[in-house]
Amino acid sequence: MLPDTKTLHPVRYSIANAPEGQDAVTLARLVEESSEPTWLHITRDDACMARLSDSLAFFAPNLEVLCFPAWDCLPFDRVSPRRELLAERIDVLIRLLQPASGRRLVLTTVNGFLQRVPPRRAFVDRVLEIASGSEIAPERLIGFFQHNGYVRADTVGEPGEFAMRGGIIDVFPPGSAQPLRLDFFGDELEKIREFDALSQRTTGDRPSLTLKPVSEIVLEAGPIERFRTGYREAFGAAKDDPLYEAISAGRPHPGMEHWLPLFYDTLDTLCDYLPKAPISLDHQAQETRNARLDSIADFYAARKSLEGAAESGGWAYRPLPAERLYLDAEEWDRRVAGRAGGQM
Repeated sequence: MLPDTKTLHPVRYSIANAPEGQDAVTLARLVEESSEPTWLHITRDDACMARLSDSLAFFAPNLEVLCFPAWDCLPFDRVSPRRELLAERIDVLIRLLQPASGRRLVLTTVNGFLQRVPPRRAFVDRVLEIASGSEIAPERLIGFFQHNGYVRADTVGEPGEFAMRGGIIDVFPPGSAQPLRLDFFGDELEKIREFDALSQRTTGDRPSLTLKPVSEIVLEAGPIERFRTGYREAFGAAKDDPLYEAISAGRPHPGMEHWLPLFYDTLDTLCDYLPKAPISLDHQAQETRNARLDSIADFYAARKSLEGAAESGGWAYRPLPAERLYLDAEEWDRRVAGRAGGQM
């Protein structure tokens, strides 16, 4: 028998001895019987999240399932997460700002839940809807791409890239199976066509297109000035600092996401996007969380020990305190314990 989440809210419970595969059935029933339309489930890792998503597609095909991945780089790394992955995260966050049309289950990992995210207001008015036959200046479209993390390329082949040739703009929007070719006549968008990334041949027409950011950082005047002020307050003078100089000039820099807190007055958590959603966890999520927190602390200590000294072939890395970008154990426990849900 499943717990009655309508009467036990916000009591938490444990479901034991559920074999692999049964967890999808159980979770689908819990979501269906919950008093809240949206539910959050935290898996151990990406493999578990993918398996559970596939199982839910079979056992609960009418349930809206959103997968929110963590960054695919190490804590305090010198590289950025992949644009395609960032686009997946942003797509989920933007969709969570809209009321659920039916039952909705958000899947994430321990790593994804631990990491703070841009505040909800960061994505307000950052979606651009265009359609064939509409009026939009190509310069406005290029400006949208440049300010929202898209990368200009000679030939578009990967999500998050765009190219411009005369009155034609190619773009590979996140979530699209193929890149798109936008044909302009002046400021009129005459046609939106899909094309194959390898052959560059068009394969069909699209009536409309929704464009979303592919970066969690928007390099505009406000965020840039907040970064500059916060960086100097945290680390002092920033002379000959490539990161500081690039951001000051409005240019993206590899790994800049690891200073995400400096671009906003405050960061949110996934819980802030889901203020009433019950939260359930894999049975090994707690152990995975503890191991992840130990890893974050180790990476931070390693970076801190070298702060101010340029590494071989690189530049001096100045890490922000871990709690500015990640939840600690106390905050995790507080956020999870205050919700209905359980462990399975």
